[in-house]
Amino acid sequence: MNEYLSLAIVCILVFFINIPFGYWRYGVKKFSLQWFLAVHLPIPLVVALRYGFHLGFQLYTYPFMIFAFFSGQWLGARIRKKKTN
Repeated sequence: MNEYLSLAIVCILVFFINIPFGYWRYGVKKFSLQWFLAVHLPIPLVVALRYGFHLGFQLYTYPFMIFAFFSGQWLGARIRKKKTN
């Protein structure tokens, strides 16, 4: 598979994986254990996806992966915020 296509697929998956974690994170006290877990539990999944799609850890992939990670977290929090208001 093309390396750029693999990166795009992994970024999309990372985005969707992080939505429920962002939803969870928004509902707990900032910097609590649950908040820490909501931010950090998806990381092993991201690493597994990198290995599964043979992306490795090239420097150019980091901006895309970080953007996908935090965009998913942000959207999950936004969904919970709108639901509670």
